[in-house]
Amino acid sequence: MSSHWRYGEFLLVILVVGAVAAKNTTEVDKNNPCKNKDTCRECIQTANCVWCKEPNFAEDRCFPSNASTICTSIENPVTKITEEINRPLTSGGKSKNSHENREIVQLMPQYIKLELRPNDVELVKVKYARALDYPVDLYYLMDLSESMTDDRDTLSELGNTLAEAMRNLTSDFRLGFGSFTDKVIMPFTDNLTQRSKTDLFPRGTKYKCHEHNNCLSYRNIMALDADITNQFSSKVKNAKIAGNYDSPEGGLEAMMQAIVCRKEIGWREKARHLLVFSTDANFHTAGDGKLAGLIQPNDGKCHLDEDGAYTHAEQLDYPSIGQVKHTIEENAINVIFAVTHNVLDIYKTLSANINGSSYANLEGNSMNVVNLIREQYQQISSSIQMRDNATSDVKITYYSACRSAGPKVLTSKCDGLHVGEEVTFSINIRLISCPKDPRDWRQIIQIYPVGINESLIIDLKMLCGCECDAEVKTKSQYCSSQGNLVCGVCQCEDQFVGAQCQCSNTDMQESTDSSHNCHDNTTVIDCSGRGICSCGQCQCEKRSNEEVISGKYCQCDNFSCERHEQRLCSGPSHGKCECGQCTCNEGWQGKACECAVSTDSCRKSGDDKLCSGKGSCECGACKCQATAQGRYSGQYCETCPTCSNLCLELKDCVQCQMYNRGKFKDIKDCAANCTKVKTTPVDKVLEKSELVLGEKICESYDDDNCKYAFTFKENNGIYEVQAQKERSRIWY
Repeated sequence: MSSHWRYGEFLLVILVVGAVAAKNTTEVDKNNPCKNKDTCRECIQTANCVWCKEPNFAEDRCFPSNASTICTSIENPVTKITEEINRPLTSGGKSKNSHENREIVQLMPQYIKLELRPNDVELVKVKYARALDYPVDLYYLMDLSESMTDDRDTLSELGNTLAEAMRNLTSDFRLGFGSFTDKVIMPFTDNLTQRSKTDLFPRGTKYKCHEHNNCLSYRNIMALDADITNQFSSKVKNAKIAGNYDSPEGGLEAMMQAIVCRKEIGWREKARHLLVFSTDANFHTAGDGKLAGLIQPNDGKCHLDEDGAYTHAEQLDYPSIGQVKHTIEENAINVIFAVTHNVLDIYKTLSANINGSSYANLEGNSMNVVNLIREQYQQISSSIQMRDNATSDVKITYYSACRSAGPKVLTSKCDGLHVGEEVTFSINIRLISCPKDPRDWRQIIQIYPVGINESLIIDLKMLCGCECDAEVKTKSQYCSSQGNLVCGVCQCEDQFVGAQCQCSNTDMQESTDSSHNCHDNTTVIDCSGRGICSCGQCQCEKRSNEEVISGKYCQCDNFSCERHEQRLCSGPSHGKCECGQCTCNEGWQGKACECAVSTDSCRKSGDDKLCSGKGSCECGACKCQATAQGRYSGQYCETCPTCSNLCLELKDCVQCQMYNRGKFKDIKDCAANCTKVKTTPVDKVLEKSELVLGEKICESYDDDNCKYAFTFKENNGIYEVQAQKERSRIWY
């Protein structure tokens, strides 16, 4: 029995010593990220590390690039731009000696060939200048269901006015028109020519679309054209109204066709593309077509006949919102949702999910349509927002001072730009990880301004491998003719092991020689207890999946790091596990790379204070403080549900500043005690439902039993109050 206990004690000591040794080694390695890299590829994918590819090199092959070394053959890929196209920005407009438009360039550079090493950052400066007379293609896509009849008539009357208004903004203008209702198939639209006694839907005359030859899902009535004198108004006036049963319309389906049928619609390559989408109804989306037995998904292709009619409405399902979003952004379209008040919130939400789109309220019978389009165009054209299509392996961040003379801030958008005004974006391109498939190490990235068909093409070569990987010496004598020499290291055939493949697996037994090199001087345990020492080298245990034990003494692994929400190092977008420690990507910190370095998420728009000045920013989230008045809460610590006594504290100042009454009615008392209260009179205070973030409403009574109400919000230590001008007397 005692022998069993002695064996157990001995085993426990071995495990403890091994754990301590592994910990000590890891602590040392943490200060040198280049240690324990077994291959050249793994080495150069670590920041600031280089690889010695000499065969007879006794020291660690992977070492910091600034370290002194006797190695004369080093693999050290360097980030650099090898080619660049920089056509200068142009002002646009027409040349003095020609009626033809000059080529307009609003973005530079246009092309960069970049070789980028993992964890390196390349700074690229991109300039944008809004050009004069930049071409504009405006396509008006209108719902022509029964309820939009008056809107059609109004648009017809205002056609020339719309064209004139746009020509005042740009001389190079084209206008087109299309209409839609819904799929001509039950249960969306009555597609029967004869009335039946067994009809499930009571159809009035206006629903018999075939009888009146006005059935349509979408029709391109007028392609984009510069010569629109009276043509546009005439086309709109003669466009036929159609009826359908359900409230949602096939607007997204029509929009898809109006965008992808570039040739049929007449979209130009070098122009700002505006699509005005006008309706008073919700929209059908993917899956709704199943009600009519349409199970084939929308293919996102053009299906217009010679007359401009959509031919596949009764064959394909409606497109999804994601499809439409992708198509809009891919084709650089600025969509203006000009919709009536009853559906404004629906399209507001839709617009928020589509880059470069906007929404506006279409009043009455569309009488405000000209001003609406003019205002939306000016807003769109005076703004620039940069986007890119980089994969998750590449992180692109944008910085700009926009129109100010101050320092650059993290932003991809600048507003209020005038014609000819130039802004610069400093763009950091960082390769945060290498794709597993080497075929993906060459990528084309497009950086572009939303809604403008110009872009910067980044031809990216990821320096994820070593040149010496291709310099393989097969059956090398250095490797005892029993392996290949790659980057100075032997890759032994399956039956051989050792630094020079000098030992055979068939004769191999675990070494017991104390002079071998399978542990450092901090422990007596070979290979950290996670491998076999053979031929003077550790052969680390093999694990399933992607878990790897590595290091000279098998002291490292890529799976025993801290986890956050059950994800190792918070997932590959945040960091990776190296030798038992999380190595965080740029912008992340913490033991599990779970915390954002940036504090932007703790600052609400328009407020320069972190957490509204009522808390601290910890790990990208506000930790709100408790005060004598109560505990603050909310995403930005902007609210204080328990601070009800503020109404009582402010009411005396409101009374003296507004009505010259109350505790501080004397002017001197009011001035002395209400320095942090600023009261503004209003005819009527906001209702509770109208309050914005951080505002509160209070009601109180004065000594004359008169009721008064006020709202307040705190701003930089000052309470901004809006109080009703007139008190109301309460009678009993």
